[in-house]
This record gives sequence, structure tokens and C-alpha cells, in this order.
Amino acid sequence: MKKLLALLLLAGLAAAGAAWWWTEQPLPLRGARVELSIEPGTSPREVAEQWVQAGVDVPAELLYQWFRWSGQSRKIRAGSYEIEAGVSPKALLEKMVRGEQVLELLRIIDGWNLRQVREAVAKAPGLRNTLASMSDAQAAAALGLSENTPEGWLFPDSYAYSKGVSDITVLKRARAAMQQRLAQAWEQRAPDSPLKSPAELLVLASVVEKETGQASDRGLVAGVFNNRLRIGMPLQSDPTVIYGLGASFDGNLRKADLLADTPWNTYTRRGLPPTPIAMPGARALLTAAKPDKTDALYFVARGDGSSVFSGSLADHNRAVNQFQRGGSR
Repeated sequence: MKKLLALLLLAGLAAAGAAWWWTEQPLPLRGARVELSIEPGTSPREVAEQWVQAGVDVPAELLYQWFRWSGQSRKIRAGSYEIEAGVSPKALLEKMVRGEQVLELLRIIDGWNLRQVREAVAKAPGLRNTLASMSDAQAAAALGLSENTPEGWLFPDSYAYSKGVSDITVLKRARAAMQQRLAQAWEQRAPDSPLKSPAELLVLASVVEKETGQASDRGLVAGVFNNRLRIGMPLQSDPTVIYGLGASFDGNLRKADLLADTPWNTYTRRGLPPTPIAMPGARALLTAAKPDKTDALYFVARGDGSSVFSGSLADHNRAVNQFQRGGSR
């Protein structure tokens, strides 16, 4: 009996040694690299099978038994993973347990409109695109917004995601970030702000974002528009007119365009446009809520990115003559 137990012990030790040796050896791959996206709720056996289907050239049962024998099979995390030649079964398991995923980035730039976000989403590598089949209203509903469009409601930033994830999943993070930043800006609004709600702040911030040529002017640009709203003066913002023209805008804003009435034409209509016209950044949100103190009601671009601000129409006309029409001082 003692001899039998000794033989069984030796056999067990040999098997364990063989298993340990195998886990340290490079896995044979059917390509230079193998990628796999593991969905939440995938069992360890299914993970092993999916790695083999993706290009790991070993029996799936053997890989699964290693996961199970290690005692860490239930710690495997969902996500997107990539392995290259030379990786061992042990290293593969450690990568999944630590959650060392392959991540891509979706970048939303300050001042982009929804059309540009849609284009970026369509080009984003490894991002599952569901947005393309949705109308603006459907996209808003999918993102949990009560508005008819996500325009303005996606905070400009870089969002890391794992391959195979849905675009709506990533954009929900951008929506949550915008709601948080908007709430913070609203809390800091000036006591005499003419804005009645965070939604109005978002609209104004989008106009400020598109109208600002030089960052140092942003507070004064916001001040001009706050002043105009306060006295009921039309905003007269070219970017709102351009937004209202949509795809018909050819890059050249004409006098006829300024006279063509649309809901976003702030020359023909007083007050704020009905929706944001872009995705405003943090600085635009804050300055729209708490602008620089100024008596200016007008501004005109110098041509170098900065603007000249004026408190009277006469001064403004002189600035326009100097910087836009090439007149004398």
C-alpha cells in the first residue's frame, strides 16, 4: 500500500511538473498576433474556446484546464486583448486577470458639431458603430437625453475604449461628462446672468465656443453675448446662421444667408437658438456662465485670431472699417 501511495504521489508530482512546464512555454499562434474581445459573463471554458477560434493553436480543453487548475479562472476580466508570438499560457492568463486590455481612443474636439462626432465615430478603429443607423432623436434617446438631438451634449475629451464596444457605450461617458461639467458651470454662474437654465447655458456656451478665435478673448466674447441677451438685443452670430444652413453652406457666408430665416438665424430671431450648435469645452461653459465684466456689445475680428470689442455702434463701425474693409483709423 505504501508503495502504491508513493507511486501515485510521484505520478501526481510529475503531472504537476509537466503542467507547470507547459504553462511557461510559448503558445503556438496561427498569426503574428491574435486579438480577442471578451464580453461580460463569458465563462472560462468559453474564453478558452474563443482564444482557439481567434488563432491560438492548442486544444481548447487544454487551455481551459490550465485556467481552472490555476485557481484564477473566475478572475478573468471582460475586455479586448491582444497577444503576440512568445506569450505563454501563464502570461495570457495573467494579462486577462489584470485586465491589460488593448485600448483605442475616441477624441471629441472642442467646437465639433454632431456631424463631426458622427464622422469620428464611423472612423474609430474597433468601435462597434450603431450610431450610423440612428436619427438624431433616436441617438438622443439611446444616450438617455430628453432632447431631440445629442448636439452640444457630448463633452470634448479623449475616451479610451476596448475593441468591440458599442459607440453608444462610449458616448454615454461623454454625455455624463458634459452633464457634470455643465452642472459645475451652472453653480458658478454670475448673479446677474440672463440665463434661465443649464440647457440655456449649454446653448450659449456652444455659441461662445464657435465665436472665439483666441482663447484670451473668450471671456469678453461671452460678456458681449450675455449683455445682448440681458437687453433683448439679437445675438447676430454668424456661426448660428451657418449651423442653420446645414449641408447647404458652401463655406462662403453671404448677406442673403443672414436674411434667410431659420430657427438658428440669430440675425432674424432674438434670444438663443433652439439647440446648441457645437460641443463646448470646459472654458466655454465657465465663461458663458461667468463672463468677463464688460460694457461691450460688439466685436469684430482683427484677422490674427483676436477681436476688437466696442461699447457703441459708432466705435464698432470704425473697427469694422479698419479691420474688415481695410479703411484708415
